[in-house]
Amino acid sequence: MAKNKLNKNWLHDHINDPYVKLAQKEGYRARAVYKLKEIDESEKLIRPGQVIVDLGCTPGSWAQYARNKLAGKEGGGIHGTIIGLDMLPMEPIADVHFIQGDFREESILHQLEDVLEGRKVDVVLSDMAPNLSGVAITDAARVEHIIDLAIEFAQAHMKPSGALLVKCFNGSGYTQLLEKFRQEFKIVVSKKPKASRDKSSEVFLLGKILKNPA
Repeated sequence: MAKNKLNKNWLHDHINDPYVKLAQKEGYRARAVYKLKEIDESEKLIRPGQVIVDLGCTPGSWAQYARNKLAGKEGGGIHGTIIGLDMLPMEPIADVHFIQGDFREESILHQLEDVLEGRKVDVVLSDMAPNLSGVAITDAARVEHIIDLAIEFAQAHMKPSGALLVKCFNGSGYTQLLEKFRQEFKIVVSKKPKASRDKSSEVFLLGKILKNPA
C-alpha cells in the first residue's frame, strides 16, 4: 500500500511539475534539460564551434539543448559536433552522433575516435547516475565509480582548457568527490540548479581546465 501511495504522490508531483510542463511545451524529452540550461547560462559552457560529448545521454534532452545552442549554420545543421554515448538506445536527434554501448569498450572508443577525427573535446557532460540502493556507503561507492569514469574520459579525450560537468549527490562521499575534482581541475564549481527537485540531494560538479592532461 505504501509503495502505491508513494507512486501516486510521485505521479501527482510529476504531472504538476512546472519543468515537466515546460519541457513538453518546448519539445524537450526530459525536465533535466533545465538543470543544464541554468548551469550553462551562468557558466557559458556551450558555444558554437565546440566539440561536445554527452555521457549517458538517453533520453536526450541535454543533447537537444546542446544542439539548439550550436544551431544556425547556413542551410541547416550546426556549428560544431555533438556526440552522445549511452548503453541504452536513444531516439535520433538531428545533427547528434549517437553511439550505443559502453564507452570503456575498445569498439565503442573506436567509433568515438572516428567521429572526433583527431580532435579533442571542449565540453564533457555527464548526467549519469547509478541505480541507488538506499544504503549510503554502497550508493556513495557507485556514484564515485561513475564520476571516476567521467574524469578518466575527460583526461583521455578533452582539451586541457575544457570543462567537465557531472551529476553527484550531496551526502556520503560528496566531500571526497569535491576533493577529487580539485585535484584534477584548476577551477571547481558546485551547482544546485532550481530545476533540481527540492527533495533531491543531487548537485552538479563543474571542473574547468585540467591540471594533469593526458
